[in-house]
Amino acid sequence: MSSQTSVVVTNDPSAASGKLRCAADEGVPLVDESTYVRLLESVQPGQAKGTARQRRVAEAPGSATIAQPGPVPSVPVQRTVRPTALTAGADQPLTGRRVLVLGGTHEAAAEARARAVALGASAAVNLSASVTDVVVLPGGEADRRMNRITALGLRVHDAGWLLAPTPAAMPAPAQGEAGEQPDTAEVLVRGAVIDLPDTGTAWTVAATWRQQAVCDVDVVALAVDVQEQVPGDEDFVFYGAPEHPNGTVRLATDGPTEQAVTADLERLPLEIHRVVIAAAIDGAATFSDVGAIEITATHGIGAAPTARATLDAATTERTMILAEIYRRGEGWRLRAVGQGYDHGLADLARGYGVDVAE
Repeated sequence: MSSQTSVVVTNDPSAASGKLRCAADEGVPLVDESTYVRLLESVQPGQAKGTARQRRVAEAPGSATIAQPGPVPSVPVQRTVRPTALTAGADQPLTGRRVLVLGGTHEAAAEARARAVALGASAAVNLSASVTDVVVLPGGEADRRMNRITALGLRVHDAGWLLAPTPAAMPAPAQGEAGEQPDTAEVLVRGAVIDLPDTGTAWTVAATWRQQAVCDVDVVALAVDVQEQVPGDEDFVFYGAPEHPNGTVRLATDGPTEQAVTADLERLPLEIHRVVIAAAIDGAATFSDVGAIEITATHGIGAAPTARATLDAATTERTMILAEIYRRGEGWRLRAVGQGYDHGLADLARGYGVDVAE
């Protein structure tokens, strides 16, 4: 519960809890459970980015809203919600495959990657040794990677392959095919949450984007408290300060198209509730120019990825929350976020309490 909370759901607004007192102090609206469920049925499409908008709690039939919410915060904060298991099914026809999509418009490529993930595959953004299949959309045949794809003997398909009516049309990759074992990482869709089982070993969240990106992308990390604020400016880890003074959060750059944040969760101060991992574009370009960003989560040096997610729904955004690692009871969880915003890195950092000089 903080000043950036949108609404609090409670069936006992008179309860003397700290969260409800905080909600009253911050002017956050309260609704009961049945009202909240009915409100979910009345969700309206959002307005175009960049327009002024107010967040309102629509009054559901037969219910009352206890308070009116304030304006939308200028900086996003993802909230911890009930655990979910939004992952690709292990018994899907493309389980274990890595699919690279070439060509097509931004929207068509994003749709193809989403379809591949829905069928159990993970979506690659670059041609790597783990890729098993390539989907070529209009214009993709001219991609300079096609010669290498042919030399590797990778299976090449058109967009119709992802729409095959039966799993039999898409046999699973054989062991050793293309020199790789099937990908065993859990495939996460946007918003999916997994438990991190071994927090005694540092976890690394790496972000990768296409090699033809036309702009620089900077990955950053913010270690925040329960109020979604950094306790101090040193809790903002970025290219100018790539390691927290106590060494618990570090930023590493592996070439122009891959950066990674490593968090030593067992050593993080107890006041740190969440590590927010974000990316920002330097200049006027947007994430639609960059295209899909793939994130992987690993623990331990040289370990295979535990989870993957491909985030490619961006259009005009210049900053994006990629993922977050947060406390849940005695353990930690990872959420694939993929929420983008039109403002720049400085505004993102200020929203989390970082003192950014003009």
